[in-house]
Amino acid sequence: MAKSIEFIPAEYSRRTQPESVAQEMLRCAPADIDRLADAGLPYEVRSGVRHFDVNDLYNLGMYSGRGNTQPELAFRMLFRFAHRPIGELLREKSWDFTVTLECVACQGKAPWRFAAPDAARFGGHVAGARAPQPSAGSARWEATVTTLGARTPLISPQLRGLTRDYLSSGYRWQMIPVAMQADYELVHALGATSCIAASLLLAERFRSAGYRAEAKRGWFCGVLGGALDLPHACVEVVDDDGVLKTVDIAKAQLAARLSPDTGDFQELCLGSVYNKVIPSTASGNASFGHHECGSPQPVQVRADIRSMPGN
Repeated sequence: MAKSIEFIPAEYSRRTQPESVAQEMLRCAPADIDRLADAGLPYEVRSGVRHFDVNDLYNLGMYSGRGNTQPELAFRMLFRFAHRPIGELLREKSWDFTVTLECVACQGKAPWRFAAPDAARFGGHVAGARAPQPSAGSARWEATVTTLGARTPLISPQLRGLTRDYLSSGYRWQMIPVAMQADYELVHALGATSCIAASLLLAERFRSAGYRAEAKRGWFCGVLGGALDLPHACVEVVDDDGVLKTVDIAKAQLAARLSPDTGDFQELCLGSVYNKVIPSTASGNASFGHHECGSPQPVQVRADIRSMPGN
């Protein structure tokens, strides 16, 4: 199992999960954790207890092939929508959108900056937005966000070729810390990929081919009932027809790994938009939030996005 993934490098690793969590996530016994550690799973010992990086544990579970680990079960649940009729992903859908911003080591009362949802860019809209006032410690941003899907497949043979080349390159999707994802050259050098790293690299290739393209961050909605902030990014590119298209390269890759009968959804990811993604104003390697208090620590952002009743 340990040989199937690349472990998070030490400069990005946060080994905060005790051995009991590792056993629960991987559905294994202490002896199994011993074997993983002997095979190279990084850990730190604090108060006599081994602690692991949650990303390493997630990736071990996802590629274990056991079928009963928490990551495998979560992955199947996450992508159950990819088997459904595409029409369900194109209809208008409204979300109760709440984000909590927490300033670590806050230096006092100051204004907040938040890369808010920008659903209007692709036919949706935002209503009742309540932006945070200057404060200390933490703040909330709330709104009702409506998304709308649309079939707008890539028509440029060059863009489609670059996208297909990436999908067939053999990069292995892994859960990776956001800060490391921004270091997309390192991620790909390890043979791995993620939504942010993939989008940053693909946007660079699109620009090298002469297209206007940018990796943009957003939120993937309706995950496990809400209350789960998944770092997400797509490439936005102006196609040969002058229309702004999105390439959700990571979701296409993950859907292909899940099942070959997700072909319709995979094609939707190559230029079209669907109602489970809320775009933001943040670029692919930028933070969603900032507190102008002077704290040296980045703002922690937690999204709670839930489907509105009746839709």
